[in-house]
Amino acid sequence: MTTPLYSIPGAPQPASAAPAPPAAEGAVDGARTVNEVLASSQVEAVMDELDRDLIGLAPVKSRIRDIAALLVIDKLRANLGLARDGQRSAPSLHMSFTGNPGTGKTTVALRIAEILHRLGYVRKGHVVSVTRDDLVGQYIGHTAPKTKEVLKKAMGGVLFIDEAYYLYRPENERDYGQEAIEILLQVMENNRDDLVVILAGYKDRMDTFFRSNPGMSSRIAHHIDFPDYTKDELLLIAERMLAEQHYRFGEGARAAFEQYLARRMQQPHFANARSVRNALDRARLRAASRLFADRDRVLTEADLTTLMPEDILASRVFQASAS
Repeated sequence: MTTPLYSIPGAPQPASAAPAPPAAEGAVDGARTVNEVLASSQVEAVMDELDRDLIGLAPVKSRIRDIAALLVIDKLRANLGLARDGQRSAPSLHMSFTGNPGTGKTTVALRIAEILHRLGYVRKGHVVSVTRDDLVGQYIGHTAPKTKEVLKKAMGGVLFIDEAYYLYRPENERDYGQEAIEILLQVMENNRDDLVVILAGYKDRMDTFFRSNPGMSSRIAHHIDFPDYTKDELLLIAERMLAEQHYRFGEGARAAFEQYLARRMQQPHFANARSVRNALDRARLRAASRLFADRDRVLTEADLTTLMPEDILASRVFQASAS
């Protein structure tokens, strides 16, 4: 049984999360077949949860299964004493997640950390999520201790750096981001058996970042692109989000939300599942105001758990399209 996680993209994610305890010590190390590794690590259960809990993202799920298969086979090779490049070092597992906001990058990072932990590639399997502000200082001598403190917390697990391209600001000669990058490069190379780094952000900006930092690019073994969700997938995500909060769409409300999505997806700054969550929060706020106004009415369970079309159609998205 895996540790419960926020599985819906766009839902608030904890800065770190500890997975379930690893398999019994030595069980994976003594395995000789794929089934023995899977049985002792329960990795397949994590991948099945990823398939079940995350809507869409078929190419991402396929890549995660490929990576898990690589790790299982690598473990079997290690059990037979087969050296890798003349050494018994761990394979490079640093990754790049590219895509628009709200496409599930943080959620997938949590699952990957659990897979790595269960197979014995990281000691703890927690995730430390940071941005530039957590790594880069504002004056001389400030960046190194900040970056090293973050790395210390992440050791034994996964360091997830969101919008990683902001570490590199060549237009500012007094910027200290390059110092953080150099420290990261050293640790990514020398401590890859104790830390996996995932760099995340918009694809075009990440491509520019890697071109400007070839040392970083050479250390990234897996590049995974997260596609935007379709409108139908976002509707399913919306229904799942509502169900987790004990809400549902009333008659006509789902159609109204579909209209909302059709308009909102064409507007700037659309953030996939994150925008869906924000829209539902505002709809719940309008529903609460609607019920609050009728103070003498006895409210039923249906009243308190149902979003009506007017709760959605009052959005500024419709007002903007009508003007």
